Amino acid sequence: MTTRPPKSGGPKGRKPQAGKFQAGRPPAGKFQADGRARTGPRTSARDAAERAARNRGDDAGARDPWGGQVAAAPAPARPPKPRRDAAAPRGPAVAKPGSRPPAKRAAAPAPAPAPAPGPTRREQRAAASATLASGVQTLTVEPDEAGMRIDRFLTARFPLLPFTRVQTIVRKGELRVDGKRAKPNDRLEPGMSVRVPPLRLDQPTERPRSAAREQDDAEFIRSLILYEDADMMILNKPFGLAVQGGSGTVRHVDGLLAALTGPDGQKPRLVHRLDKDTAGCLIVAKTRLAAATLAKSFRSRAARKIYWALTAGVPRVRQGRVSTYLAKEEPTDADARMRVAKHGDEGASHALTYYAMVDQAAQKLSWLSFKPVTGRTHQLRAHAAHIGHPIVGDPKYFSVENWELPGGIQNRLHLLARRIVIPHPRTGKPVDVSAPLPPHMAQSWNLLGFDAARYDPIVEAPEA
Repeated sequence: MTTRPPKSGGPKGRKPQAGKFQAGRPPAGKFQADGRARTGPRTSARDAAERAARNRGDDAGARDPWGGQVAAAPAPARPPKPRRDAAAPRGPAVAKPGSRPPAKRAAAPAPAPAPAPGPTRREQRAAASATLASGVQTLTVEPDEAGMRIDRFLTARFPLLPFTRVQTIVRKGELRVDGKRAKPNDRLEPGMSVRVPPLRLDQPTERPRSAAREQDDAEFIRSLILYEDADMMILNKPFGLAVQGGSGTVRHVDGLLAALTGPDGQKPRLVHRLDKDTAGCLIVAKTRLAAATLAKSFRSRAARKIYWALTAGVPRVRQGRVSTYLAKEEPTDADARMRVAKHGDEGASHALTYYAMVDQAAQKLSWLSFKPVTGRTHQLRAHAAHIGHPIVGDPKYFSVENWELPGGIQNRLHLLARRIVIPHPRTGKPVDVSAPLPPHMAQSWNLLGFDAARYDPIVEAPEA
C-alpha cells in the first residue's frame, strides 16, 4: 500500500516517530548541503519556523522546532525583489528593536592606480648594461631607431661595449637581424628583431662623478658650438680630438657630450664622424628623432660638405673629378689605410669626389677645395694621394719622395671640414655653417699668403 507524503509542517498533534530522528539528527546519508534531510517538500516546517523567528526578531536557534541541539546556521535568505510600483528610492531604513544589524555591503573597488612613468633612456641603458653577462638577447628596433647602422645601434644600446668588439661580433656573423647575418653598415627598420650573442663586460666600479669635471667638459663642448637650436648643434671639432673612443682613447667628443645630458636622460648623439686629425664642422643631434632625420639626409646625399686642404704640388687640371673604388688594406683593422681597389673586390665601395684649386704657392703647395659626394673612410685623403697630391702632414697617405716640409709649416694634417649645408630635421630649411681655420692651418695660410675670404670655385662643381 502506497502512502502519500505528509503535508508541509506534518500532521497536527503528532510527534516524531521514535528512531526516525535521534537527538534532532536525520538519518545518515540523506542530507542536503545545509544539513537538512532530503525527504519532504523543499519548504519544510523548519524553514517556516526559522522565517517566523527572524520576522519576530528572535534567535532562530532558540526556537528550534525539532528540539535538542541548536541547528547549524541557516542558509542566507534570498534578497526581496524590488516592488514595481516604487516611485522613488526610500530613505535609510530604521532598525527594529532587537533585530539584527544590517549586513555590511562590500566596499566599492578602489580605482586602479595610474600607470607609473616609463624608464628614462639613462635607466634603459643602465638596465641593458646590467644584464649583459647573461645569455643570448633579442632586441626589438624602436621607431626612433629607424635608419641606424647596426654597429651604431649596438653602441647606443650597450655603451660599455667597445666599438672594436661590436665590429668583431658583426664580422663573425654572431649577430643576426631577423634571422639573417648582417653587415656593420646595414640599416635597421622599426620592428626588426636583433639577436645579440652573450656579451662579457667588466662591470664598471661605482665611482662618484665629479661635478667640477662635468662642468668643465660641458663648458669645453659649449665653447666649440658654431650653431645650436632645440634639435641639433654643429661643433667646431679641434685638431687631435677623437670623435669616438677606441683603443687607448680616453678623451673624445662622444664622451664629452655626456656632460650635456638632459634631465630626461637624453644625451646628444653623433650624426657622422671626422678623423681624429681633421678639424671643422661636426653635427650633433639632441634627440633620437633628430638623429634619425639627419642621418637620412646624409644617406640620401641631401647634405653638402666642403673641405679645405693644403696639398703637395699643383694639379695640372685645376678642377676635376675623382671616381674610384676604395677598400681597407687590413679588413680587421678599424683604422686601416684605404687602397684604391677594383670593382668587385671584396669590401670595395665606390667613392666620388670633386675638387677645385683655390690658390697655389710657388708651384710647390696648393690650396684645394673638395666636395665629396660619398662618405667613405679616409676618402679625401686617399683621393688626394691617388691624384699625386697628398695632403700635407698626413701620416698615412703622404709618400712623396725627396719632399721637404717648408719652413714655418707644422707637420700636422692640413684638412678642414670647412662648410656644411644640411636640411633642418624639423623645418627642412637648409642650415649653412662654416668653420674657421684651425691654428696650424691659419699659420700656414698666413705664411703662404692665402686669403681665407677668397671665392671658392668648388661651389660650381656638380652635385653628383
